[in-house]
Amino acid sequence: MSICLVSKLPSFTSTGSVSFAPKTYPSLSSKSLLFPIIQPPTRPRFQRPIRATAAMAAEQSGGTSTASNTSNPAMKLLFVEMGVGYDQHGQDITSAATRACRDAISSNSIPAFRRGSIPGVSFEQMKLLIKLGVPHSLQQSLDIERVKSVFPYGKILDVEVVDGGLICSSGVLVEEMGDKNDDCYIVNAAVYIGY
Repeated sequence: MSICLVSKLPSFTSTGSVSFAPKTYPSLSSKSLLFPIIQPPTRPRFQRPIRATAAMAAEQSGGTSTASNTSNPAMKLLFVEMGVGYDQHGQDITSAATRACRDAISSNSIPAFRRGSIPGVSFEQMKLLIKLGVPHSLQQSLDIERVKSVFPYGKILDVEVVDGGLICSSGVLVEEMGDKNDDCYIVNAAVYIGY
């Protein structure tokens, strides 16, 4: 790739005087192929329509929601935290689920409940809804009580388990780590926090 720079340096004439007249160059249009990087986009590359969930639409319109437990009318939603957990060795879906929940809550701090920043709401009123995406074939072996133990405070209203996550190869079987095969279990978590 070559770059052309135009400068206004003085040029010396045969009489010894200095001339500052710039040399004229053909104008470059803004659509020139020389500068494709600095052209602002005329429209977005991808058209992504924004759609509200049924719960959001019902809440905004003042109606009641028919969506899943994440729109629990007994809870005013403040935050949604998301995480992913893996169990690469040992094939324990509960370990993957607890890691997903820890991942969801580990990068956040919610001092509003402790400091009384929400008028009329005390720390004891914090509520949680947990939604886990777990491979269908492993849902029966999930220990919900062990998953709940990840959360240090807040009243857990519900733990919803839906089809999701993934079973894939970890690429290696390590019998010393309890592997029965080379499966890696992946769980997705969404933690809804409110009062």
